[in-house]
Amino acid sequence: MSRLLVIDDEPGIQFSIEQVLAEEDFELLHAETAEQGLRLASEYKPDVILLDIRLGDRSGLELFHDLRRLDPKTLIIFITGHGSADTAIEAMKLGAYDYLVKPLDADQLQQVVSQAMAISRMMHVPTIVEEADRPEDRPDRLIGSGAAMQAVCKQIGRVAPQDVNVLILGESGTGKELVARAIYHHSRRSQAPFLAINCAAIPESLLESELFGHERGAFTGADRRRIGKFEQSHGGTLLLDEIGDMAPGTQAKILRLLQEGSFERLGGSEPITANVRVIAATNQNLDALIEQGRFRKDLYYRLRGVTIILPPLRERTEDIAELAHYFLFRYNRQLGTSVQSIAPEALELLERYSWPGNVRELQSVIREALLASAGPTLLPEFLPPELRRESPMEREPEAKLAPMGEEDWQSLSFFVDNAAACGETDVYRRALQRFDRLVIAAVMRRTGGQQNKAAEILGLSRATLRAKLRQMQMAVEKILAPQDPKN
Repeated sequence: MSRLLVIDDEPGIQFSIEQVLAEEDFELLHAETAEQGLRLASEYKPDVILLDIRLGDRSGLELFHDLRRLDPKTLIIFITGHGSADTAIEAMKLGAYDYLVKPLDADQLQQVVSQAMAISRMMHVPTIVEEADRPEDRPDRLIGSGAAMQAVCKQIGRVAPQDVNVLILGESGTGKELVARAIYHHSRRSQAPFLAINCAAIPESLLESELFGHERGAFTGADRRRIGKFEQSHGGTLLLDEIGDMAPGTQAKILRLLQEGSFERLGGSEPITANVRVIAATNQNLDALIEQGRFRKDLYYRLRGVTIILPPLRERTEDIAELAHYFLFRYNRQLGTSVQSIAPEALELLERYSWPGNVRELQSVIREALLASAGPTLLPEFLPPELRRESPMEREPEAKLAPMGEEDWQSLSFFVDNAAACGETDVYRRALQRFDRLVIAAVMRRTGGQQNKAAEILGLSRATLRAKLRQMQMAVEKILAPQDPKN
């Protein structure tokens, strides 16, 4: 469980914080002195610390340096009176996450602490890119033994140690944040801050302030100086999620920062240096946005030091069983359920579905199915209705897919044209199944049925190849049988 440590010698502040955060899902620790706070931080390793600037026995700023030495990744939020705000700002330049001014505002306290907890988790919980022996013991993994995800993992391994910007492209729900975290954890900046900001979730008028900070009086409501994400993540990594939604004016300022390594806070004139590795992610087509004049081409080239493209789940069906079992183990623990396996018929439905929401949707489906399940096996009837619906062409007779003669390559085009003309849906997935069947059969015939050699040529693991053969009901003997030229 996550932990929040509050170091403040005012009982009223301690009580207020406890009341505001009572419903949050983390453990709350209290310390009234600097010595007690340092001891608790060393013993319990909190994720976030709320630290008063002025303590009775010692300066909070002095204690800040000791806490940073214990764990440089611990996020520290200062609590300050109006008279000591400048001190808190100076501390933020040294690496503090944020500061709150007394009297504390309940909504602001809750928001800042929740954001800090989420960011702390991204910094402390590593994303695993190698295959794990027991999926239930690895909470954050890039899962997939298929060729597509293995290629992504190899890219991460190559780019992580290089101090270059990275652009991650992929549909919503494919795991772009996991990839960004994996790059961070395997980089030379892994002991420095890792911050993230969703460019689509913040109004345009506030995004520049979040990124670059602002001076007091820079705009209406700017009653204090704010340190932005670029300044906070100096020496570390900043994830700009959904960068395709960023306004042109903000794009220009980020371009300048990437070119010159410096920026100015809103309302300020002092150049501020920022040594930050930028990882940008989007589900939009940046090339199309550039053509429409909505995204700067020069910024695009600056961001894509290396580009990683995440495949949608419908293009990596060989990973669905592994992902489903991973979420099964994970949610068994969280929900207190005891489902031990997934029925083959249920797996077939999962692999046949097109997954418009990608991995995030699969995660939700497994969780929903576990809540509806009864018994040790997850059966098809526990899956949501949309996975159990079948179109007239959903289950095609085996005869329509065989024999595997050369004429089937031409019939694939005929199938697509005919299905589209008849108004069928999900044509892509069903055409892909036919294509897989043709390619696997051709390679298996070339290798004389040797699965190890065929898997190597196909770029699949042997386990994935065997699973595909079972899924498509393709027997090696049938594949290798002489083809009748009349068929």
